[in-house]
Amino acid sequence: MIGIINYGAGNIFSLTAALDRVGLTYGMVNAIEELDQYDRIIIPGVGHAGAAMEKLRASGLAECIHTIQKPVLGICVGMQLLTDFSEEGNADLLGVVPLKTLHFDKKIKGKVPHMGWNSVTIRNDNPLFSNIEDNAYFYFVHSYFIEYDKEYTAAMCDYGLPFSAAIAKGNFYGVQFHPEKSGQAGEQLLVNFSKLS
Repeated sequence: MIGIINYGAGNIFSLTAALDRVGLTYGMVNAIEELDQYDRIIIPGVGHAGAAMEKLRASGLAECIHTIQKPVLGICVGMQLLTDFSEEGNADLLGVVPLKTLHFDKKIKGKVPHMGWNSVTIRNDNPLFSNIEDNAYFYFVHSYFIEYDKEYTAAMCDYGLPFSAAIAKGNFYGVQFHPEKSGQAGEQLLVNFSKLS
């Protein structure tokens, strides 16, 4: 069963609706001791990374996330929280993946935020993207991005510059797009996550 970290910074309704559609069971994680009830964990998040990190610290969960041994998936801001640092609020984050979250502003000529459907290129044959075509389209809404890295980027997107649409390190995974709003490809990704060992 999937545990959704409920720290007040996630669009949980959209996520739970998508999990319902694909028949995956889930519950809410409100405290550290509840992590053991689930065999995989999702960290949702929308809005401001610095503010989300403060909420995660206040919940007491920030200190223990990096010790989780089961599969963990960060979505949108939840993915950014896995990095070392965000320019959004100049905030130190969880430091699970040694990358930075940067602002598109002044780095691209396109509109900010990056909003809408964009294709992603799968990297490193990551199991999160099993049965998903390369260059499949996913739905993005973000002004900050995680830098591209050959080792940790599981899928790449280009929006005036290449960035990490997905990252992976050990049992930790993150997606910048919203799988719960990305149709069949997004639902397949959630199913794939449910099968990771």
